[in-house]
Amino acid sequence: MTEFENFLSPGRKGHLIGIGGVSMSSLAEVLNGMGLSITGSDMNESSNVLNLRKKGIPVAIGHNAENITDDVEFVVRTAAVHDENPEIKAAHAKGIPVFERTQAWGAISKDYDNALCICGTHGKTTTTSMCTHIMMAADKDPTVMIGGTLPLLKAGHRVGHGNTIIMEACEYYNSFLSLHPTVAVMLNIEADHLDFFKDLDDVKHSFHEFAARVPEYGYVVANHDDANTMDAVKDIEAKVITFGLHSDADVYAENIQFIGANSKFNIMYKGQLFTDVTLHVPGMHNVKNALAATAAAICLGVRPNAVKYGLAGFNGAGRRFEFKGKYNAEVYDDYAHHPGELKALLDTVENLNYKRTVVVFQPHTYSRTAALFDDFVKQLRRPDVLLLAEIFAAREKNTIGISSAALAEQIDGAVFCPTFDELEDTLRAIAAPGDIVLTVGAGNVYKIGEDILRGKR
Repeated sequence: MTEFENFLSPGRKGHLIGIGGVSMSSLAEVLNGMGLSITGSDMNESSNVLNLRKKGIPVAIGHNAENITDDVEFVVRTAAVHDENPEIKAAHAKGIPVFERTQAWGAISKDYDNALCICGTHGKTTTTSMCTHIMMAADKDPTVMIGGTLPLLKAGHRVGHGNTIIMEACEYYNSFLSLHPTVAVMLNIEADHLDFFKDLDDVKHSFHEFAARVPEYGYVVANHDDANTMDAVKDIEAKVITFGLHSDADVYAENIQFIGANSKFNIMYKGQLFTDVTLHVPGMHNVKNALAATAAAICLGVRPNAVKYGLAGFNGAGRRFEFKGKYNAEVYDDYAHHPGELKALLDTVENLNYKRTVVVFQPHTYSRTAALFDDFVKQLRRPDVLLLAEIFAAREKNTIGISSAALAEQIDGAVFCPTFDELEDTLRAIAAPGDIVLTVGAGNVYKIGEDILRGKR
């Protein structure tokens, strides 16, 4: 089979299907920056599409066989683009090799001396963003691929000219097994994506395989406080550096103080003070994310001051406890869509002294809701007020016959609203001064807060 790296030279012509997506638009810019000639197609106009056109990358709207011109040498597709797609059919008919997006990113990661890849069930986007702030403060001029928007970059990616690439590495469909990390950060491992993985052991096996991809001269940064992660890094040839909240980890925190939504603490490395940090994002989970990012920076020889000032400049990634505005109450939005993420979010909010916590939750995928139903119920009983949107289907069809109404039946006082209009009307009537309103989920629930703040009815 032809390897994607054979095409990574100036002048080669490639076509990206689904080019408007976060990862694909970033890939297009990186390939364009390497001197390749890139075209693409997407089903919809978007800000990403407009940005690509401004950079000289032609984008067609709609998927048509005519987009695969005779001079196209390779095609890259997203996981959502299947073999019956007319552009894929045209590529196959012309004998043009078709690659998955992760194969392309994997080949690109080989070109960097330092490939810092961050994986885990939770915290990937935040920790990748923290690593980006640190590496920018250290003048490493990194190339970056994040699964969300980072205000520092005004995007989810960056095309740099240094020898470091920073990448968020997702385990779904084992996509991270296409990457070539020299430093792999493993934040935590829980049962998730059970429409693909058989069970927790299957998830752990994939994370072990990912850690095993790190060469002997590289590093695996592992969460010492997470038993599943420590299981997954057993018998790894690369050096393992641990992080955690206690001194039995290599990188740990001391003297943690929470001051409103901020935290201050000392970062220790093997018993010695490495630096002190002020973090402007709330919660113990973000202290842990900062420790993981610091451990990665230590592996790459970054000086303490770059860690200190890089983390001080981080104010959160898009849709991660993101302040949206005020409508009677303060309105925040968060991407949490797994019970573990809900727990971290609610743990954080409970320390912020609001009168009431009002949560608008939209479950993400039928399979996850069914597989983790009892864990969702446990966390969703915690807010003072719970409004439930219908499950966001994402890539699935409801073959299980499950609804958010089933969650509401198990939670006293929960209100299930089948439509966003009903949710918004209910929320307007409920929200009061002193409350915090959280729109929560990985789907389009953020629109509810935005509609209320705009006064849309």
